[in-house]
Amino acid sequence: MAERNEDNFLDDIDEAEAEEYREDSVEVSDEEIELDTLRAERDAFHDKFLRALADAENVRKRGERDRREAEKYGGTKLARDMLPVYDNLKRAVDAIAEDQREASAALIEGIELTMRELISIFARHGVRIVSPQVGDKFDPQVHEAMFEAPLPGTKAGEIIQISAEGFMLHDRILRPAQVGVSSMQD
Repeated sequence: MAERNEDNFLDDIDEAEAEEYREDSVEVSDEEIELDTLRAERDAFHDKFLRALADAENVRKRGERDRREAEKYGGTKLARDMLPVYDNLKRAVDAIAEDQREASAALIEGIELTMRELISIFARHGVRIVSPQVGDKFDPQVHEAMFEAPLPGTKAGEIIQISAEGFMLHDRILRPAQVGVSSMQD
């Protein structure tokens, strides 16, 4: 029984201390709870502010990148539409026979000047000609294989014929060069 009384005494002491702690902490708790709530709100608003600031910076950077790309590549559609004009002028110049050069010198000179001017305008706007040569290695990044044929004396993957020149706008392909490729295996 003595043990039982001792246990009750410890329970009473614990209960009394707990009650005293509850009374003291009630006043402090309300203030601490309010202070903790305000701190949590402050931290949440600070976090939201930092996220909004980061989002604004990302939007600014994305807008700047889009502006640069639009400036650099904005003329892509017009440049692509001008490629057939270049092709036709080149065909016209290539089709002129030597005996016709003297008879139509002024006309031919006009066509050649127009073609040079077009090439000059292309260059000013970042358009450059991709002009492969027979014997070059086929590169699928800048060439389009129009056909593949075995040709004695060539290696597989060598260009054997050029159908049309290609064009690049800065670092992007406007039109790949159209070529024939050897399929001959040594």
